[in-house]
Amino acid sequence: MSNIVRLKTRTQIDNEAAVWTWRLDSGGLTAAERGALDAWLREDPRNRRTFEELRQTWSVLDRLSERLPDAQLAALVRPERSRLFSGRRKYWEAAAAALLVIALGAGLWMTRRPGMQLLSTAVGQHRRVRLADGTELTLNTDTLLAVKLTPLRRDVYLRRGEAHFDVVHDAARPLFVHVGDAVIRDVGTQFEVRLHSDRDIDVLVDEGQVEVRGPLAAAEWPGSVAPGGNDDWVRAVTAGEQLSIAGPHLKVMPVSPQQLADDLAWREGALVFGGEPLSQALAEVGRYTRTRIVLKGSDVAALRISGRFRTDDLSGFFRALQAALPVRVSHPQPGVVFIAAR
Repeated sequence: MSNIVRLKTRTQIDNEAAVWTWRLDSGGLTAAERGALDAWLREDPRNRRTFEELRQTWSVLDRLSERLPDAQLAALVRPERSRLFSGRRKYWEAAAAALLVIALGAGLWMTRRPGMQLLSTAVGQHRRVRLADGTELTLNTDTLLAVKLTPLRRDVYLRRGEAHFDVVHDAARPLFVHVGDAVIRDVGTQFEVRLHSDRDIDVLVDEGQVEVRGPLAAAEWPGSVAPGGNDDWVRAVTAGEQLSIAGPHLKVMPVSPQQLADDLAWREGALVFGGEPLSQALAEVGRYTRTRIVLKGSDVAALRISGRFRTDDLSGFFRALQAALPVRVSHPQPGVVFIAAR
């Protein structure tokens, strides 16, 4: 157990990477500090990956700041980011600013495109946004997307997370959702898109119909860019159906009204489980917190869990878990939850 609890959370690694990035940017390191940085980079592969991503994003923002007027830059990075260019005082300020940089990094290319609106949520947050055309987007936890509306078409680029679309239909101005290696075309509908990876996507339709096209077929729509690959497929998905893309494999399956309501319960700030293995349920719960959840034992992982839980009360979820199942939930250190057989 001691080996497990020493593992760092993502938040801890983000903060440490932010401090090292700040120190490098503030005028270099002494030989001793350089040695400490090298040791930290070797300590955990996640350290190096996070540090390199942050350094790359930091450089992009520095170049961006030279090109954009002050007002545009302030609007892009939010008021918290303004301290980055004026102060360089305390490490905790550096960490806060740098964490914001991490969140923005994946979407910087979008913000440089004229007319783009960048929308995001933090871990554990969900958010509703009404676009200028009346379409309503609901963003789930840790989601990043961009919207571009023009007189001829509407484009949404989902780069991370999960979003629900309640689309105002306009035959003369179609709406496209670009997600991973696929493009979704609205045919007057309400639907949800969840991006696991570029080639692992779920599309759930609760009203109307959508068309989902693979990379080569996507290029047939004017203005759509095919990311590459050998797939060439088109699928229509109607209300009460879910399309799952897993690499080259596609599957369209019916979804019952109850399952549909359960899958979309996150829009009301809830998670619903109906007998899923505990390991699967905890993977879902983990999307709503930066706390590291450690599950010990295959027997514990296979336990089944049912119930409706609030996404903003995860401590309540863990209390209910301990009351309903033969498990013990402990907090060996801040940011870590350990679950084992009782």
